[in-house]
Amino acid sequence: TSKKSPRPPRHFLRHAVSVARQPAPENNAGSHSHSVPDTPPASVRPDKYLERSRDMNIMLFLVTLHSQSHYSILYFMAKSHQARVFVLSLSVICCIVVIILSIYRSNGNDTSSRNDAITDSISGIVSQYPGEIGVAIIINNTDTVTVNNKNIYPMMSVFKVHQALAICNDFDHRSISLDTLMTIQRADLDPNTWSPMLKEHSESEISLTVKDLLRYTLILSDNNASNLMFDRLVDAAGTDSFIATIIPRSSFQISHTEEEMSADHDKAYDNRTSPLGAAILMNRLFSDSLVSLDKQSFITTTLKECKTGTDRIVAPLLDKEGVTIAHKTGSGYTNEEGVLAAHNDVAYICLPNNVCYTLAVFVKDFKGNETEAAKAIAHISEVLYTMLSQQQL
Repeated sequence: TSKKSPRPPRHFLRHAVSVARQPAPENNAGSHSHSVPDTPPASVRPDKYLERSRDMNIMLFLVTLHSQSHYSILYFMAKSHQARVFVLSLSVICCIVVIILSIYRSNGNDTSSRNDAITDSISGIVSQYPGEIGVAIIINNTDTVTVNNKNIYPMMSVFKVHQALAICNDFDHRSISLDTLMTIQRADLDPNTWSPMLKEHSESEISLTVKDLLRYTLILSDNNASNLMFDRLVDAAGTDSFIATIIPRSSFQISHTEEEMSADHDKAYDNRTSPLGAAILMNRLFSDSLVSLDKQSFITTTLKECKTGTDRIVAPLLDKEGVTIAHKTGSGYTNEEGVLAAHNDVAYICLPNNVCYTLAVFVKDFKGNETEAAKAIAHISEVLYTMLSQQQL
């Protein structure tokens, strides 16, 4: 057997093939012999591969470094822009908050100054009259002004609003309509008390709905109609209990009917209220839900038709355009010394400038007649109207 000669390295073979394919170089000695070089050409040496690879890596590194620097600059610029936007937005928000707080404080100061002015004006008015006058005002359901606010003022017929609410609440719970008919014997009515109903119905047996009776009490302040409903529907104690769920218990008390007060005038002082208690009730009647919608709407609409006491709160407002008024009056007895026990009016008033307010004025133990007491109430109403009608919302 013959031994195979060892194969030359691959790069020598590749070089040999490439050389064989090339034309033979000229030889000055005329020799055409070829020789294999001891080392491969530079184009195929491993160290050159390494140099090229290193150069490529350096180039890639430089390109990558340049790209990263570019992206870093863009990222920084984006972040800087976001920061500027954030700072600008925060500054705008702070400015808005400052403006709102300034307006709020300004309005608060204006409101406080206005309320102080109202208090001073009314205090000056009540001091001019020979009697104790209590006043409560609620403006747009928020601001409250009181003068001589004590639970000592006889309500008189103002309590017919309380009575109407108690009856409506009772009817709601028993699912009874205000159109329910009631039969009344004329002989059971008091001919000596204030009763337009009795004058308008001469028949011996009178048939009226509960709604009719309420209209007599709220529009004309009829005492017979009130006594009848206290007797047959909801009594004084029941009325007192229900109203205590609407206004503070300490602000009022209802103990007697018109019939009982007529028999003993001193009992009128037991049916007492604070001006603010009466104002809260009237204000809630027009701004809150106290009984079913249809019944409450009936009461508020009927109070706008009130015909008594037009010389009191409503007197300076009758000729004012765009003013709506709903109110209920109460009038007391004059004793032997000529002292008027009570002269009252509670009203809910809305002005064209969107200001709505409740005004309650109670006059107690007035050393003068009803006309003079009515002038005091009208004076307070006029001053208040003048101050609130100038207010811009």
